[in-house]
Amino acid sequence: MTQHLSTGLAGRVALVTGAANGIGAAVAAALAREGAIVAATDVDSDGLRDSVGKITAEGSAARAYRLDVTRPGEVEEVLDRVEEELGPVGVLANVAGVLRTGPVVDISDADWRAVFAVNVDGVFAVSRAVARRMAARRSGAMVTVTSNAAAVPRMHMAAYSASKAASTAFSKCLALEVAGHGVRCNVVAPGSTDTPMLRSMFTDDYGPRAVLEGAPEQYRVGIPLGKIASPDDVAAAVVFLASDLAGHITMQELVVDGGAALGG
Repeated sequence: MTQHLSTGLAGRVALVTGAANGIGAAVAAALAREGAIVAATDVDSDGLRDSVGKITAEGSAARAYRLDVTRPGEVEEVLDRVEEELGPVGVLANVAGVLRTGPVVDISDADWRAVFAVNVDGVFAVSRAVARRMAARRSGAMVTVTSNAAAVPRMHMAAYSASKAASTAFSKCLALEVAGHGVRCNVVAPGSTDTPMLRSMFTDDYGPRAVLEGAPEQYRVGIPLGKIASPDDVAAAVVFLASDLAGHITMQELVVDGGAALGG
């Protein structure tokens, strides 16, 4: 008899940060399609409303919660409200992130702090708050979306790369600490993905081609699979690691970049 594989996500409350657009919106939608009750969060209220509207229009369950992940007090308040209104959070997807580019010698203190405030401090604040609750219930799965740039040096991306490396290391350390409480933590590291963040880096029509073919002058290879990822490509990896299909997987980093990091 063939056994049907189930994600086991139906009915679970899933908190998603950065859910207003891009990868975060795709993750929220993908979890909802698996039957999860999605608490979609972001600082972009208008974008969040649109994202949640699309999910509910498909007949899935989602509710919008405005959240600034850089404010730990607000994180606790919103999480309390989510659990009161929807139920205990069983899945966390840390997707909120910001990008500032430029040579190290030109990066401002404000840009450096802004990147770390969201990409590191935000991941810490949300993960800590959720981990406390999951550990007490001895159940849960957390997935943090970082970047393949965390492991491969990129010119003009020092702040972003360093922040993603920090959140990757943090997530693995957290995974070790909560494993004994039945909580899993993993990382999804995308490469170039068709999002507003990536498109903001293009200055001309050659931009997408350079991503695919590589830029030798920046010591950057292209994408062996010959395509830029879609947000859904990344969301599928997040859903897998959050689901029962990955029930014995923790402290791992799944790179979703079409081979751009050459397996690194």
